[in-house]
Amino acid sequence: MIERDFDISFIADMALREKQIQQNYRPIIAVHKWFARRPGTLFRGLLLSEFAGVPLRESYYRAHNLQALRIADPFMGGGTPLLEANRLGCDVVGYDINPMSFWIVKQEIEHLDLDAYRAVARNLTALLESQIGPLYRTRCRECGSEEAHVKYFLWVKTKACRKCGNELSLFPGYLVSENRRHPKNVLLCAGCGSLNEVDDRKCPGKCTECGRPLTGAGPARRNRCTCGVCGEVNVYPDPTAGPPRHRMFAIEYHCPLCKPRHKGRFFKTPDSSDFSRFNHAEFAWNSLESIFVPNEEIPRGDETDRLLRWGYEHYRQMFNSRQLLGLELSCRFIAEQSDLRVRNSLATNLSDLLRYQNMLCRYDTMALKSLDIFSVHGFPVGLIQCESNFLGIPGGSNGDNIGSGGWSNIIAKFVKAKSFCSDPFEIRHQGGRKITVQISGEWIGETNGRSLPERTKKVELSCSDAALAELPEGSLDAVFTDPPYFGNVQYAELMDFCYVWLRKLTGKSVPEFGVSSTRNPGELTGNVNMGRGLDHFTEGLSAVFQRMAFALKPGAPFAFTYHHNRLDAYYPAAVAMLDAGLVCSASLPCPAEMGASIHISGTKSSIIDTVFVCRSTGSIPSKWIVDTPEGVADLVRKDLERLSSPNFTATAGDIRCIVHGHLIRLAVWSLRKNWDRQLPTARRLDVVSHWIDTFGEPASVERCLRDILSISPVLQNMAAQESQAPYGDSHAQISF
Repeated sequence: MIERDFDISFIADMALREKQIQQNYRPIIAVHKWFARRPGTLFRGLLLSEFAGVPLRESYYRAHNLQALRIADPFMGGGTPLLEANRLGCDVVGYDINPMSFWIVKQEIEHLDLDAYRAVARNLTALLESQIGPLYRTRCRECGSEEAHVKYFLWVKTKACRKCGNELSLFPGYLVSENRRHPKNVLLCAGCGSLNEVDDRKCPGKCTECGRPLTGAGPARRNRCTCGVCGEVNVYPDPTAGPPRHRMFAIEYHCPLCKPRHKGRFFKTPDSSDFSRFNHAEFAWNSLESIFVPNEEIPRGDETDRLLRWGYEHYRQMFNSRQLLGLELSCRFIAEQSDLRVRNSLATNLSDLLRYQNMLCRYDTMALKSLDIFSVHGFPVGLIQCESNFLGIPGGSNGDNIGSGGWSNIIAKFVKAKSFCSDPFEIRHQGGRKITVQISGEWIGETNGRSLPERTKKVELSCSDAALAELPEGSLDAVFTDPPYFGNVQYAELMDFCYVWLRKLTGKSVPEFGVSSTRNPGELTGNVNMGRGLDHFTEGLSAVFQRMAFALKPGAPFAFTYHHNRLDAYYPAAVAMLDAGLVCSASLPCPAEMGASIHISGTKSSIIDTVFVCRSTGSIPSKWIVDTPEGVADLVRKDLERLSSPNFTATAGDIRCIVHGHLIRLAVWSLRKNWDRQLPTARRLDVVSHWIDTFGEPASVERCLRDILSISPVLQNMAAQESQAPYGDSHAQISF
C-alpha cells in the first residue's frame, strides 16, 4: 500500500532529476505541450507502491503487467497518470473537459506506425524546403556564402511618435548576446544599428562603425519611450492602433562552411537581401488564398486580456507573413494525407510548432535560443521578438538539430516520444553515472503492434466532465490524478491559441472539436473574467471526487497531487474529500516542478507537491495523527529529512506547502465523523477554515520550525480524540 511502501527519498530524488530535463526521462511528453506536467516517476512510484507488493526500490526497474486493474484519472490534462498506468498494463479511463487535453492524450497513447510517419514527414520537409527554404537563407559575413541558414530573426516592436511621426524602436535594451555561450557580448548600436562584440558590458566603448558610444540601456521602459527627434514621451501599448508593428534588426545564423574554424555563434545585421526575402514572403502570402489559417477573434480572459491590450484582436495577427505562409503550406500538405493516424500526428506536430512560430516568442540572450510563447505559462508580450527558422536546421555535431523551433525539431522529438511507447526505459543514477535501463515487456498504447499473439489494453478517453461520468459502483481499482490548482494556469485560454488551428485543420472529423473554443464554464480554475471563484472551484472538485469515490472499490486509493502558495486554496480539496466520504490516510511530499523554470525561478513558489492519499476505509499510522502545531512541525521535519539530498534545498515556500498538506490531512481526519455535505459551499469552506484556525494556523507550525526556516532560502475544534494504539509501537495503526 502507498501509505506503507511509498519511498519518499527514492522517488523524490528521481522526480527532481526528471524535472530538470523531463523529456530525457519521459520522452512521451514531447508529443505536444501541456502545462505543469507532474513527474512520471512519481506516478509510477505510486502505482507500484500500491499494487506491486514488494519494496519500491526492488520493483521500480522491473517490468510489470497489472492487466487486471482499471485505473481512472478524472482530470487527465497531459495524461501522466494514465500513461504510467497504461504502461504498467492497466486498463485506463480518462476524462477532461478540455478538447486539447483529450486530443493530446489520445495522440500520446494511440499506436503509430513510425516508419510510415517518418516517410511522410520527410516528404513534408522536402516540399517545404523547395517552396520556402530560400526564405531562411542569408549571406554569411565570414565567407560570403548565400547558403547560410538563419537560426533566428530578431525583431523589435515599433511605434510612430504621436507628435512628429518618427518611427520609434521600442528597445528595452541593446544587448543581443551575453558572453556565456558566445566569446563576447554582442551589443546593438543605438545610432547606426550595427552589431558590436565587446568584452565588458559595463564599459563597452564606441561603435566600430559610427563611433557612437555603446550602451546597454534602451529607451523603452515602464510603458514609456522618449522620441529621439522631438523629445515627446510616448506611451505604449495602444490597443486603438491595432496589432504591433515590428522591425527586423538582427539575425543569428549558421554557416556550415565556416563553423569548423569559427568560435561562438554567427550574428549579423540584416542586409538588403534579408529584407527582400521577407518582402517576397509577404507578397507570396498576400497572393495566396488562405484555407487553413483561422480567423477566430481573441475573447477576453485573465490571460488573453494582455493580448487585447496590445491591439491583437484575432489569433492570426500574432504571426508574421512568413510564418503564416509556412503554416498554410504545411496544413495543405497534412490535409491531403490518407493515413489517418499519420495525418493526425502531423496535425498534432503543427499545433505544437505554433509555440515557436509566432511573434510573441522571445530571444534568450544568455542561452541564445528562442523561448516559446508558453515559457511562462501565459501570454507575455515582450518588446523583442524571435522568429525561428520554420524548417529547422538538421545536422548538428551529435545528430541533433541546430537551433530550436522548426519542423525538424518537432519531428525529431515526436519520433523519440513515440519510440518511447514501444521501448520505454528508466534512468538509474549510480556512482555519478547515468544508466539507461530498458524495461522490456512494458509499452504504452492500446497495442504495441509487435506482440504475437497481439495483446491489447483498454483505453477509454472522454472529452467530458468527470462529475457526469457513468461509472458503475465499485468498478475502479484506483484513481490517480493531478487536478487543477485553482487559478495557477489558465489552461483553456492558452490552449485556444493552438486549438483554433488544429480544429481548422482536422475539420469535422473529430466530434470533440465541435466547440469553437476550449473554454468551458465548468473549468476548475479561478478566473476573474468568467466569474469563477473559490466556491465554483469547490463545487466542481467535490462533484468529481464524489463520482470517483462512488466508482471506487471499497478501500481502493484515490491519490491526487496538489500545491498552492495560499492555504485557503487547499480548503476546496478538503471539502471535496469530506463530501466524497474519503479519509486522507497520507500526505506525502514530492518535488513536482523545476526550480529553474522561467515561471518559478526567482519567486516564492514551491516546487513541492503534496500527494494526498485517500480511501473510504483502511488504516492510518497512529503516529501521523497529531493534535498540536508542535506535532505537525515534527512530521514536517521528518519529511524534510526524507527529501534531503545534494540536489534539493527546501525553500520557505516548499516548507509551507508541506505544512499545508499535513494541516489539510488532519482537518479531514478530524471533521469526517460529523461532516454535513448538505451545508452551503461557503459554509463548508468556513468549517474547514475554522478547524485550521482552532488547531493552529501555519504560522503556529512555522514558529516551531524557526531553526529550519531561518536558514531556508526565501525564493521558493482541536484534533478529535481517537482510541489509539500505544505510540511506542511505530507500526500502530488506527482503523477508519
